[in-house]
Amino acid sequence: MTEGLTINEAAETTGWSPRMLRYLETVGLIEPARTGSGYRVFGPEHLQRLRTLRELLESFDCGLSDVAFAKRLRADEQLRAALDGWFEARVEQPQGMSSADWLTWEQEKHQRLLALVDAA
Repeated sequence: MTEGLTINEAAETTGWSPRMLRYLETVGLIEPARTGSGYRVFGPEHLQRLRTLRELLESFDCGLSDVAFAKRLRADEQLRAALDGWFEARVEQPQGMSSADWLTWEQEKHQRLLALVDAA
């Protein structure tokens, strides 16, 4: 067996629940080793990553989903490009449409989209 802590021992040591440790593995924030039987084994490098992750979350007042998304954003070039495009896109009122009509038009478009989602 690989030397280290079981998931329950790691949870007790770090304050993260076993369920949360599984989630962190699923989103790729930690990668514990596995025994021949498939049990997770947490070594000192994992304990350090878990400690520094908690410090990161507290320092920047963010959640695990933020960090998981940041990791995904770094790895997925298409997602990064799509977000860059969205951030840089100019919002433009359609030519020949008044502000009041534009608001109504956008509201109706959202309502139609939501109706499609509800129907699916």
